[in-house]
Amino acid sequence: MTEKSHREPFDFAYSGRTFIGSTNDYDLASAVIYGMPMDWTTSFRAGARLGPQRIREVSIGLEEYSPYLDRHLEAAAYFDIGDIPLPFGHAGRSLELIERYVGRWLDDGKLPMGLGGEHLVTLGAIRAAANRIPDLKIIHIDAHADLRDEYEGEALSHSAVIKQAAHLLKPENIYQFGVRSGTREEFAYARAYTNFYPYEVLNPLRKVAAALGDAPVYVTIDIDVLDPAFAPGTGTAEAGGITSREMIESIHVMQGLNVVGFDLVEVAPVLDPTERTQIVAAKIVREALLTFAI
Repeated sequence: MTEKSHREPFDFAYSGRTFIGSTNDYDLASAVIYGMPMDWTTSFRAGARLGPQRIREVSIGLEEYSPYLDRHLEAAAYFDIGDIPLPFGHAGRSLELIERYVGRWLDDGKLPMGLGGEHLVTLGAIRAAANRIPDLKIIHIDAHADLRDEYEGEALSHSAVIKQAAHLLKPENIYQFGVRSGTREEFAYARAYTNFYPYEVLNPLRKVAAALGDAPVYVTIDIDVLDPAFAPGTGTAEAGGITSREMIESIHVMQGLNVVGFDLVEVAPVLDPTERTQIVAAKIVREALLTFAI
C-alpha cells in the first residue's frame, strides 16, 4: 500500500462522537463503522440523514459487555471512520461515493458496518461487495419489500433498493424477512423469485442461517422491521412488526455466517423525541459488532 492509499480512508472530515469503544487505529481494526447521512428519496417522513450521528451519541449509554454473548467490546477491533460526505439531493452521485469508499475498505480487508440514512444507501455498499465477492447473498430484514421498479418515476429510490440489488445479483441470492408491506406486484415478485419469509424473522432466519454455510453474506436491516412500539423514529413506520428482543436474537442466530458487510438504516431521530429508536439501534449495532466483527 502506498503512502497516499494509506491516507485515503481519512480523506473526509469527521466531527462528533464515535461509536462507543471505537479504536483510533484504522490499520489494526477488523471492521469499519461508517455513516451514510442521506434521505434524498424518502417517500414519507424525512430525517434519516441524522441517524448515524445520533446512534453514535446514544451509544455512550450502552454497557460495553453483552450478557447475551458473554463478550465485551474490547474484544472487537473496529474503527469509526465518520460519515461519508454525500452531496445533498444527488442520489446517483451519493451511491457512487458509498460504493467507492466501501470498496476501499473491503480491499483493505475490513468488514464495513454502515449506519443510515435511508435504505437506498445500501445499494452503494452492495455494489462494492458484489463487484469483489462472487455469489454474494443478501439477508434483508425489513417491514417493506423494497421491490418496486420505481417510485414516482425514479428507480433510485429507497422503495426500490432490493429490486435494484436483484439486478446485480441473482434474485434467488436474496433472502427477505419480516416484510409486511408492499404492492401486490412486489409480493408476487418476492414469492416467485426471492427467498421470501414475510411477517416473521427469527424462526425462518434460524433455518436459513443453518443452510447458508460459509457463503458470503451482506446483512441489511431496516429499523422499521420493528413494531412502532419499539421504534417509532423512522420514516415509514408500519404496525405489526417484531419486538426489539426478537431483533437482537435474530442477530445472534447469524453468528457463524460469513458476513462481509452490514448496515442498519432508516433511523430518523427527529421523529422520536423519546430516543427509544436510537437506543435500540445502538444496541443492535453493539450486538452486530460482537457477533460479526470478532
